[in-house]
Amino acid sequence: MRNLWVYCKIIKRYKGCELSLKRVLERKEAAELVCKIKKEGKKAVFTNGCFDILHVGHLRYLNEAKDQGDILIVGVNSDESVRRLKGPTRPINSQEDRAEMLTGLKAVDYAVIFTEDTPVEIIDELKPSIHVKGGDYKKEELPETVVVERNGGEVRILTLVDGKSTSNVVNKIMDKKQ
Repeated sequence: MRNLWVYCKIIKRYKGCELSLKRVLERKEAAELVCKIKKEGKKAVFTNGCFDILHVGHLRYLNEAKDQGDILIVGVNSDESVRRLKGPTRPINSQEDRAEMLTGLKAVDYAVIFTEDTPVEIIDELKPSIHVKGGDYKKEELPETVVVERNGGEVRILTLVDGKSTSNVVNKIMDKKQ
């Protein structure tokens, strides 16, 4: 089995490997993983976002999110969802690229792509122990708070990383371009 694992790890870069080595999960796989983690007495942390262009604000936020529990699963808005939320020129990076970039970060254990504009449905499926959002949100204004708490979870608002956003990065690029 060890040799197969090493082989899959090597060819994964080129062809993919359908064993449990992949870190971008389907919704059902993510829900099963959260269930397993919780049965082990551990805490599954979930957060979500577009994560279109990764920046230091994302890194700090995801590191703090990881510190809230045992595993961190990041919900990534699909390309269609990002277009509805951010406009026709976004996303800049595809959903697959954004998910892969996230799972390349030390703090992120898994990613899962979702198509809805809010994470309400995926949170209801996954039932994480903890759902985190950035400091620019208020718990009582989040549509997912009711679902998280109904499923026995907790919503935590993390530290705001001031002045760090994908929109700021895009605007800075566009200003330099003109």
